[in-house]
Amino acid sequence: MKATMMDYPLTLDHILERAGKQFAPIEIVSRMPDQSLHRYTYGDFYRRARQLAEALQKIGLQKGERVGTLMWNHFAHLEAYLGIPVSGGVLHTLNLRLHPSEIAYIINHAQDRFLIIDDILLPLYEKIKDHVKIERVFVVSLTGQPIPPGYESYEDLLKLATGEFVYPQITENDPAGMCYTSGTTGNPKGVVYSHRSIVLHCFSSALLDGMALAQKDVVTPVVPMFHVNAWGLPFTCAMVGSKQVFPGPHLDPISLLDLFETEKVTITAGVPTIWMGILHALNKEKDRWKLQNDMLLVVGGSAAAEALIRGFDQHGLRLRQAWGMTETSPLGTAAGIKSNLLDENEDKIYELSATQGYAVPFVDTRVCRDGKALPWDENSIGELEVRGPWIAASYYKEQDRDHNWTADGWFKTGDMVTINEDGYVTIVDRTKDLIKSGGEWISSVALENTLMGHPAVAEAAAVGIPHPKWQERPLMVVVLHQDHTTTPAELNAFLNSKFEKWMLPDSYVFVKEIPRSSAGKFLKRALREQYQDWNWEEHTVK
Repeated sequence: MKATMMDYPLTLDHILERAGKQFAPIEIVSRMPDQSLHRYTYGDFYRRARQLAEALQKIGLQKGERVGTLMWNHFAHLEAYLGIPVSGGVLHTLNLRLHPSEIAYIINHAQDRFLIIDDILLPLYEKIKDHVKIERVFVVSLTGQPIPPGYESYEDLLKLATGEFVYPQITENDPAGMCYTSGTTGNPKGVVYSHRSIVLHCFSSALLDGMALAQKDVVTPVVPMFHVNAWGLPFTCAMVGSKQVFPGPHLDPISLLDLFETEKVTITAGVPTIWMGILHALNKEKDRWKLQNDMLLVVGGSAAAEALIRGFDQHGLRLRQAWGMTETSPLGTAAGIKSNLLDENEDKIYELSATQGYAVPFVDTRVCRDGKALPWDENSIGELEVRGPWIAASYYKEQDRDHNWTADGWFKTGDMVTINEDGYVTIVDRTKDLIKSGGEWISSVALENTLMGHPAVAEAAAVGIPHPKWQERPLMVVVLHQDHTTTPAELNAFLNSKFEKWMLPDSYVFVKEIPRSSAGKFLKRALREQYQDWNWEEHTVK
């Protein structure tokens, strides 16, 4: 028997056409550098994205060539998200928070031909322009200032279009976008996404048990559009027709809360540090903002503490944890509560909500140790391995299979986890961040997330520091809330209710801020280097 279904390619031009025809009146809002709001519609976006696609072809962009973007979250970046791939090119979002030398390395490694950049980021590009081979640079004028000599106007680029754009022949397995890993353990590595992988990722993330996106929603991607495609939200919102509200460069709690209130945002997404700041502002001025009841805040990038989830519940807001990586497009798991678990007690529900959740459809998960898959058991710790249609099969320009993939095709994430009998994934730690004390493992993530439930603690990072007797012992680096005080002994007493005594930190360091990576994660490598010669005899908690 032969199937009789149409061979209909999963390509991004279908999303662009649907957005323009079905949702033309729906707004897209962008906060500009001067805090003003730029407003237009999906109809405007559709027209301009097609203009960009045609203009890129007119200046010579060939199929598969890369166009870099160095931009914040706003309407023009959204135009690039769809306009570049439907022209046959590859959208390459550049992380503006990286060191200039890393940005230059990534541009050269990807061989970006053209670059679209915000005018406010030109000082950053000036630092690298002599070290990269960009053919033409097009500037988006967000401030209204004249374009400096040597650069070209993005608006002038769009004017090259005649309005008679015809989509090129694109297959669903053609490249559409690419991002680079943060390079915490070496040079950044490129991941190339296909049209098919992005479209399938859109369907999965839109599900109620994923990011729960519907046409009626108003969505703010706080996660930068240069960070794993803003977790796919711009693509998914365009597919379902959600109103999109972009924060631009204004990511402080007050600016975000004002935007959430005025635009009636129903769904947003960002890393834990963003939500820590938001919760602190809400607690400080409980009656200042009138947010949408039951607003969904998706958190990813690193594990969120249970205390953070409980804190938002008190404001009538839902924090949903999700897990993913650059290599997974990124959505891999989401922490909804399964129907068979709804009758569990409140503490158990919060415990499940603080896990990374269970795998979304078409993502397979397993936990492995020494090359063997372990049973789903909350006591079996091993490395999380995943596979699926939007999981990378290799890195860009890697000719041989990288050690990050198994012989049978699973991606090794580097996350040490447990998976319980209900399929909930709990990250114990990154492989490199586990604290190895006397032959036993201590989870830095578990220590941190529990300690951040203490009323005096704003942030906490646990790192393993060399110890003359135990190989490593936990050192806890802590940021306190303003006007709060505490002692190491008090903090260990707080932890002692959930951890064995030998797992407790031996020392504490109180600091004003903890160094972070470009993705907002604690930069534990820097902490280990800073405190590698720690004097345990002088500073051990008594």
